Amino acid sequence: MIVLKFGGTSVRDAEWIGRVLDIAHQELPRSPLLVSSAMAGVTDDLLSMASSASRGHSEDALQLLESVRERHMETCSELLECREGPTHNALDRLMSDVRHLIQGVSLVRECTPRTQDAVVSFGERLSTVLIAAAAEARGISVRLLDSRQFVRTDEHFTNASCMLEPSYRLIREGIHPLPGMLLIAQGFIGATADGVTSTLGRGGSDFSATIFGAALQAEEVQIWTDVDGILTADPRIVTDARQVKSLSYSEAAELAFFGAKVVHPFTIQPAVELGIPVTVRNTGRPDRAGTRIQAESETHGVRALATRKGITVITIHSSRMLNAYGFLSRIFAVFERFRISVDLVATSEVSVSMTVDNALNLGPAITELEQYGRVQIEERQAILSLVGRNLWRDPSFVTRVFVALASVPLRMISLGSSDINLGLVMAESSVDTAMRTLHGEFFG
Repeated sequence: MIVLKFGGTSVRDAEWIGRVLDIAHQELPRSPLLVSSAMAGVTDDLLSMASSASRGHSEDALQLLESVRERHMETCSELLECREGPTHNALDRLMSDVRHLIQGVSLVRECTPRTQDAVVSFGERLSTVLIAAAAEARGISVRLLDSRQFVRTDEHFTNASCMLEPSYRLIREGIHPLPGMLLIAQGFIGATADGVTSTLGRGGSDFSATIFGAALQAEEVQIWTDVDGILTADPRIVTDARQVKSLSYSEAAELAFFGAKVVHPFTIQPAVELGIPVTVRNTGRPDRAGTRIQAESETHGVRALATRKGITVITIHSSRMLNAYGFLSRIFAVFERFRISVDLVATSEVSVSMTVDNALNLGPAITELEQYGRVQIEERQAILSLVGRNLWRDPSFVTRVFVALASVPLRMISLGSSDINLGLVMAESSVDTAMRTLHGEFFG
């Protein structure tokens, strides 16, 4: 059994949905379950509708809804080579439901998180109706599932947490993959125990795919997107970045955390826990093998580079740190209270420096921190991360890094506790050049 997840760019129009079905058809002997996102841009359009309606701009919202309707109807006509029929009617019914929700939001001038989830869920529900109809038109045996019947979440609408064990039980009881049959489900959406529609937040469709994969003990989860896989660096910065053939789960997590946006580590956790490999592949170039993310990587040394900009460095200078206990715990309690996530930390006997990328609530937090010592703030910083296994086992590694960056002022240096990440903090203005320099050093 295999899970195939397709992102919004992969189902953007009739031509690309055709490519998706070409891929799915090849996998029919492996009992595939296809998980789809909304068509590219549709989720944003639905959010804009809800926002316009909540401000009383109902005409703008309904005009945007009509544009979304026309796009889906036109795609349907291209896929099925007809202008009307049962699938068109099914799409119209879903659109009518959206219209009623938007009109309700407009009347009360409010869109609650619960209502927002109800609105945006239609993106995936519409796209999967199209994909299922197109598959049937090709003669493929299809079963269209409703993910809300299987993915159980809490009630934190717009960013709900999946309740894994109840979800696994429902999936195992209600879904039985068979060779030759294509199962189709929506990514991103689920429902509470009371049956109220919810969404899983950032990376929700990837998360849905690995939830289904873990529950059904898939041999592989494939995430199909618009890139060939994970690259050695951001191709917008490094033009000769190359594809990484394989990564360990921990390496992929570090890359994602420090800026690589192909796979978010949290979303593949269900697969990680069961040792199910996750492969990132390009829908536009299915002949490419992509990047395989698995339990362990056989390759040592630097695998890829990643950057994260918009970083703020906070340094607290205090002689009270000297030979004191509990000092750091009191400082971190302040960050916890203001819900500010700390990334990298470096300490000395009389100071501690931390990086954060969430400026929200930073002002009040700094006010509290000043009771512990002098607080220094440095904005417009960036983290450049080198990721790979056993970096420090190569005696020349550190020398190569710092010799290559001899002309770049470094603000902080941090080696991850897992020994797979060296983080360098520097000015944003320097990070692109530094990434190109290090990429040339380790991959040139």
